[in-house]
Parts: sequence; structure tokens; C-alpha cells
Amino acid sequence: MRVPGGPPPTPFDWFSHWNLDPVFIAALALAWFIGDRRIGTDPERRGMLASATGVLAFLFVSPMNALTGALFSAHVVHQLALTTIVAPLLALTFPRTVRAPAWPAFLFAAVVFWAWHSPALYAAALGHASLYWVMQASMLVSAFAFWRAIFSPSEFSGAAVLVVASIGQMGLLGALLAFAPAPLYTAHMSSTAAWGIGPLADQQLAGLLMWVPGMLPYFVAGAALARRGWRLSAP
Repeated sequence: MRVPGGPPPTPFDWFSHWNLDPVFIAALALAWFIGDRRIGTDPERRGMLASATGVLAFLFVSPMNALTGALFSAHVVHQLALTTIVAPLLALTFPRTVRAPAWPAFLFAAVVFWAWHSPALYAAALGHASLYWVMQASMLVSAFAFWRAIFSPSEFSGAAVLVVASIGQMGLLGALLAFAPAPLYTAHMSSTAAWGIGPLADQQLAGLLMWVPGMLPYFVAGAALARRGWRLSAP
């Protein structure tokens, strides 16, 4: 079920909380079909599109979606998968063809990511189904724009700097969550008890997940950019 659609799941029933909304499933299938037709016969791009679609199905159709309503740490895993797995796969599937600076995409992605992790907006998204899907869509679109700019060959010189900046802002938000002296998200004040974890510990775990695993895709991207730069500069 959708996160705003009912009480948070417990360890005893969370696996039954599948989101079988026919509208969402049909929209996901239609998006894959249109994208696949647009790609043509390129097997690598078709594989990346299929992978991105599969991860999206796991995030929004499986009980993983409902689990985010109970645990903030699950929400962070959900958002990291959306922005650092699905978004770069889509960016590689549909690369940018128009030359443009990359820094606006970085600012767009950073502002959206921080805004939706503010306690007030986050609580509002969990309380309203339409706003919840606005949150998810804006996170994906902004991250897609960022990775598309990063992977653009014309933006190599500034891409490495923006990857470092992304590591910094991700680490800062993770540290703020991990070292906050009190729980920041009222939506999870009572939803974590059934899972044997307090709201502060859940928030600290979320911060650590964002601080360490959440930065790994950016390190990988930075290493790939460095390798590409070395190849381009080699005589």
C-alpha cells in the first residue's frame, strides 16, 4: 500500500503490504515500454532501462515501500536507491545531447534532497498521498538531471568538482542526522517501537547509512571521471 494510506506496518505484517495499485503498475509498464521503443536495439541501454525499472518496482511495489512508513532508516535506503541507483541508470540510458552547464543540475538536486528531508515537508509528504508522490517524483527527476549532467562528456572539467560537492553535502546531512541530540521526525516517534528500535536510534542509523553507503556511488563516479580524464589527457 502507499505509505500515507494507513498505519505503519509491523514486523508481523509488513511483508503483506504490497502496493498493487493498477494505475501505478500500468504507468511503470507504460514508461518502460515507451523508453524501450525509444532506445531501439542497443542491448546495453535496454539492459540499463530494464534494471532501473526493476529497482523502481522493488521500491514502490514490494513491501519495501510500506516499510518506509515505519522506519526513517528504511526511507533513507529507499531514497538512496532512487537517487543513486535508478537515477544514474536512467541517465546512462538517456544521455544528454545538448551542451549545458552542470552546476544548475547539482543545485537543483541538492535543494530538492535537503528540502524533502526537512522535518516539516517530510511529515507533510507522509500525511498526503499526492504530496508523497510529488516528493518521490521530484527526487528522481532532480537526481536524473544531476547524473545526466555528470555523465555528459562536455562537462568533464566541472563534473569531478560537483561529485566532490555531492559527497560533501550528502555527508553533511548524514552527520546532522546521526549526531542530532533528539529525534527530528515526529512521524516516526511511535512507528519504530514495534521494530525494537527507538526513534533516535532509527534516525542515527539513517544518518550513518547516508553518511557511508550513500556516498559510495559518488566515489565510484568520481573514480570513473578521474579515469576518463586521465585517458583524455594521455598523449
